[in-house]
Amino acid sequence: MNWFATNFASAFLLPPFNLILLGVAGILLLKRRQGTGMTLVAAALALLYLLSIPIVADALLQVLEASPEKNPPDDSIQAIVVLGGGTYYYAPEYDDHTVGRYTLERVRYAAKMYRATCKPVLAAGGAPLGNRSSEAMQMKAVLEEEFLVPVEWVEEASSNTRENAYKSFAILQKQGIRQIALVTHAWHMPRAAREFEQAGFEVTPAATGYTRRYKTDLLTFIPNAGALLKSSLFFHEVIGMLWYRLTPAPD
Repeated sequence: MNWFATNFASAFLLPPFNLILLGVAGILLLKRRQGTGMTLVAAALALLYLLSIPIVADALLQVLEASPEKNPPDDSIQAIVVLGGGTYYYAPEYDDHTVGRYTLERVRYAAKMYRATCKPVLAAGGAPLGNRSSEAMQMKAVLEEEFLVPVEWVEEASSNTRENAYKSFAILQKQGIRQIALVTHAWHMPRAAREFEQAGFEVTPAATGYTRRYKTDLLTFIPNAGALLKSSLFFHEVIGMLWYRLTPAPD
């Protein structure tokens, strides 16, 4: 299944679209089965509220996140692999496509990891929408031009995390490299680390972008779009992990 088909199908399972569908189903049932219809509408509204408040959304992402690493990886690490997390398309201030928000956060931490370890860097990420600039090449440009960190290899043929893993392994095994520090978001790390280990790597997690809150107050119980996005990320990861467990890995 290609990138577009996968993401189109997953949209039906993720908030807010799944909640909209649930509410619409309830409205359609109101005339024939009023009790069932009202229950579905109420459930849709209740879930929309819960998944849109920071205290719930943060807690969901923290379920996926392991404790932060206190120290840089040891000398057994042979390379740093940083995963793409989206593109900022047609960025007017840069006159081209460039790294998106999540990718930039990962690139920044990869640069810190490089300075701590001096290990070579592989940037992994394709161009699933078919644009001329892959995420890997965008990361390479930012790392080398803005962070002054050399990128030894690029993997730009993948369209998802599983392909990141197996295509990166195909590149690095030729160099005798199996022990890597893997850079991605903390909430993405469980799925990513498992796939890279399945591909044949020994993975040291190097996670960034942990879910943190300065304080808990009344605002953490007020719905907002940012919290709904976090809830969507949580379910995207859970569905992704389940899907990878149900589908065969590449040969």
